[in-house]
Amino acid sequence: MMADICWMHMLDGDPSCRSIFDRHYSRYVYADGRKPKLFVGPGEKMVLMQADGMALCAWRKFISRDGQLGVNCAIYRNESERRASEMLKEAMDEAWRKWPKERLYTYVNPCAVKPTMERGRPVWGWCFYKAGWSFVGLTQKGLHILECQAPA
Repeated sequence: MMADICWMHMLDGDPSCRSIFDRHYSRYVYADGRKPKLFVGPGEKMVLMQADGMALCAWRKFISRDGQLGVNCAIYRNESERRASEMLKEAMDEAWRKWPKERLYTYVNPCAVKPTMERGRPVWGWCFYKAGWSFVGLTQKGLHILECQAPA
């Protein structure tokens, strides 16, 4: 199925990507005002931006300090009218084209993300759950670890 708006492959540090990244909750602000050009972090990476500039997704394969294996969804932000879970599925397909059969994982900070109420309970990272991800644990700092296994 062809998406209405396709993900474009971009470079880490692209100014058009940085503008949407700067609005992501995980954006670290340096006390001395530094604004490094690169924003994804070290490792092998893939930066995706929607053609209209309204969504950003960055995947990163690196050695995780907490022992997570696979490819990390380091940034996902959707400011468009499109359903976030459908766009995330498209971005996941892009990740699996580059890293076939790899587990995908992400961290969600429940203190920084507004929960979605589902069946009377708060859920953080709802679009990930709708895209087929599962909760697998907590980091030492209390971040939610979500994962999605590659299709067989």
